[in-house]
Order: sequence, then structure tokens, then C-alpha cells
Amino acid sequence: MSVGGLPTITRSDALWARAQGLIPAGTQTLAKGPGQHVRGVAPKYLQRGRGCRVWDVDGNAFIDLSMGIGPLIFGYGHSTVDQAVRDQLDEGITFSLMHPLEVEVAEQVRDLVPGAESVRFSKTGADVTSAAVRLARAHTGRDRVVCCGYHGWHDWYIATTDRDAGIPRDTAALTATVPYNDLDAAAAAVDETVACVILEPVVFEAPAPGYLEGLRALCDRTGALLIFDEMWTGFRMDVGGAQRAFGVRADLACFSKAIANGMPLAALTGRRDVMARLDREVFFFTTFGGEALSLAAARATLGLLREQPALAHIARQGRALRLGYNLAAAAVGLADVTRCVGMDHRGMVTFDAKAGDPLVLKSVVQQELIRRGVLWAGFHNVAWAHTDADVEAVLRAYREALGVLRGALDRGDPRKVLQGEPVEPVFRRIGTPAAARR
Repeated sequence: MSVGGLPTITRSDALWARAQGLIPAGTQTLAKGPGQHVRGVAPKYLQRGRGCRVWDVDGNAFIDLSMGIGPLIFGYGHSTVDQAVRDQLDEGITFSLMHPLEVEVAEQVRDLVPGAESVRFSKTGADVTSAAVRLARAHTGRDRVVCCGYHGWHDWYIATTDRDAGIPRDTAALTATVPYNDLDAAAAAVDETVACVILEPVVFEAPAPGYLEGLRALCDRTGALLIFDEMWTGFRMDVGGAQRAFGVRADLACFSKAIANGMPLAALTGRRDVMARLDREVFFFTTFGGEALSLAAARATLGLLREQPALAHIARQGRALRLGYNLAAAAVGLADVTRCVGMDHRGMVTFDAKAGDPLVLKSVVQQELIRRGVLWAGFHNVAWAHTDADVEAVLRAYREALGVLRGALDRGDPRKVLQGEPVEPVFRRIGTPAAARR
């Protein structure tokens, strides 16, 4: 049901009321919470999914462009992956000794990812990026970390943001950030006291010619380790990740998200001599690291990625969405206000602050997409399940939503179009420059 074209969200709101005072922040995953969606308009709880469509607890259906914030590389309810999980469920979930899948999936990852001489599993991306940093510190005998991108919730990284309460200042002082594609900034930050440079090899901007190669040379020169955080590039940009896509070797590489089509699994990979420190020197063990349902899902997912042209399909659909959005924006005179940036495997819609508060502009588009049956948080996380018809439906919704935004800007106050509260920023400060740490 809907009122004025917007979905009825009565049950979502009732669940949200129950969560207040019980679940801090109300959500387990910040990107899924109400702060990232127009409050009072967007659904808050999803009940089920199939392919690239989801249904909320009130029965509203949407084409999903978030796809679980990235993990659903094939889509909701993929028959092969889900059957692998069901088959394993019949045999057991977590055991008192190791399970053969630990070996089998590690071999798959080794065969797909360049430089994955050794492989260890855990459950989340923050687990393995933090393990990689600990390994780098142990291997080099150094403490300082230079990072570029988002790397999870653990102390060593989140201390660089404004959400840094509870982190000792001595810990915070050991990590600094550098801007992407600025090799000079990296060269100024990295010296013989730095244990590692950890970065997302691609976010939404392609690496400049020589950038990743320059980081590799810089780390070789100073003795720091180069770590790729491949949460978004791994098994999405290329089945072998950014190392294969760009031909640049990292000492350690971290994966999660797409590896198991929605089941919770993360992988730390890298040089055998570095990873060997996990044998006895560096402690990184967890009860659920060998949980078998997720490993079964990963075996099926990685097998499908080798057998099917899924990543070529994703790149084609992502390119169509990016180009289509930019054409739609230009058609209503908004080419200088909003555009879709990124690479084929993942896109992001941006808004120019000169035209107004970017969060308000984004909220107008989000609200109008919700009205038209598209669940969107500003990104194109495309899956194998997104068909040509789905892409065209999204582009049609974009054209109409951008028309509404054009009219709102012409009338002078886009906020008046909103029927709820605009989306909120995640961080007010997202990095402490290396120079500020010295």
C-alpha cells in the first residue's frame, strides 16, 4: 500500500520504535540504518529478497541497488549458492575440529588471487584488515600505519575519524591518512618508521597511471608492507581482485563482501613469509573462522565466478547505469549539479554543494526513487541478477526523479519537496592527514 505514491511503512516504524533504547544506534550496520535514508519516507526493515528485488515488512517491493551493501554479487536467493548452504546445513554448521572446506576454499582463493600464497579466514572485513596491520607491525618491527580509504571499526583506523571516542591517544597517533592518487603525499608520509601502507586500490576514482606501481616501489624502498583492502574490488572488479586487474603485487590483501554472496566470511591473503607469523608469533584465531555454511557458500560463489561471465555482466550493467544517469541529468540541465562517478563495477552519485546541501539534493532523489520502487543509498552495487529490464526501470525512475529535483531547484528550496528528514553524514571528519600526526 502507498499514500501519495510513497510506500506505507507502518510496520517498519513500529519495529523501529521497539528498537529505540534497546539497540544502540538502532542498527547493526550503519549504512543500513535510517540515517542513510529519508526518515519518514523510506522503509526501515526488509523481510525478504529474490534476485535484485526486496520486500519490506509492509509488503512494498523495490529494485535494490545496495544489495546488502555489496555482498550479493549474484543476488538474493541464488539457487546454486543457497543449495550449497542447505546441503552443508544437513551436515553441520560449526564443528569441534577443522572442516575440509577450510582447505578447499583456501585453495580456490589461492588459485584466483595473485600473491595469495597463504590464506586465513574470519567473519568481517574489519577482522582481516586489522589482522593485516598487526602482521605488518610484527613483520617490520614498526608501529606506524599510513592508510587511504575506509577500513572498518577497529582502533587503528577509526581513530582517524571523528567517531574516535574510547581510543587511547597513543594508539590514535600511530595512524595517518593520505589522499588517493597523490603519490607525493604518500612519499612524504612513508619512511623507515612505517609498518605498512593500507589502501583501497580503487574506490570511485581509477588509479592514475603509475600510482599503484609507485606505492609498490615506495614500500619496497622503505621496507613497509603494501596492503590492499579489497572489500569492494575483490571478486567484483575482477575475479582475481585489483592485483590481477592492475598487475600490481600487494604483500597482503584482504577480502570479504562478495566472496560468499551474502554469507559472513572474510579472507586474509598474502606472502607466505609474512603470513607464517600467524603460526605462533601473531595471534589471530576466532571460534567462527571455520564456520562451514559460509565456506560452503564461498565455494559455490567462487566456482560460479569462474564458470559464468558474471563480472562482465555486472560491469556492463554498471556502465549503463552510470552513463544513463549522466545523460538523464544533462537532459534536465543538471549536469553541473549531479553526476554518477566510479568504475564499471561500482558507481556513486554525487551532488555539487554549489547547488545546495548535497545531503538534501540526494534525499530528494532518494525519496523520488522510493516512490518509484527503487531502493537506493547513492551507490550502484550491481549484481548478476540485475537484468536489462531492471536497468531500464531504474533509469526511467532516475529521469523522473531528476525532473523533480530540477523543479525543486527552480523553486529555490529543494528541502520543501521532502516529506521526511534528509539523510545524515556518516562522518564529519574521515581522515587525519599524515602531516598532522608528526
